[in-house]
Amino acid sequence: MAKRALPIGDYFLLNMNSVVRLLVVSDVIWMGALGLLGPIFSLFIVEYIEGGNAAVAGTAAAIYLITKSILQIPAAALIDKIRGEKDDFWVMFLGSLMAAFMPLLYLVIHTPGQLYIMQFFYGGIVAFTFPSFMALFTRHIDREREGTDWGVYFTLTDLSSAAAASIGGVVATMVGYSPLIITLTGISLIGILFLFPIRKHLFKK
Repeated sequence: MAKRALPIGDYFLLNMNSVVRLLVVSDVIWMGALGLLGPIFSLFIVEYIEGGNAAVAGTAAAIYLITKSILQIPAAALIDKIRGEKDDFWVMFLGSLMAAFMPLLYLVIHTPGQLYIMQFFYGGIVAFTFPSFMALFTRHIDREREGTDWGVYFTLTDLSSAAAASIGGVVATMVGYSPLIITLTGISLIGILFLFPIRKHLFKK
């Protein structure tokens, strides 16, 4: 009987192929970066947006999610119509790059209207980025380990987000939101760099 790989290796990404491993590492870093601000985003709005309150924070979150939800299926359908994986990669890479810089706009906006416009564009960018990421992950997932690969992805991204959430509030309290957001952007860019080596593994057809 063939020996099964030890589960502990999955926590260190030892039992998956290169493409899936790089996608997981990239998103672990990315989700960690977002986790620095996510839990305290409402507090940021209250403190730095004119007239900011719980209603403004809720509306901003709703605009992002509604925009992402409405555009995501058409974006995914468009991506699927283009044969090959190069388009998936570049949509994912360039979309991630734009999304990484979006939080910097929080440093220069001051009104709810500006916040809502930013959230609309943020949702639109992610609507294209997320399906392209999932398309690549699904095509390259390890056969007969589909559940494990997805389990590893969600386990590590959740742990990363949890760790970042515990740190973000402390950093914002000690040094302020501006350094936190700049740090968030820098970490996001590091995560995106892990996507670039994927190109050589992509299918042409």
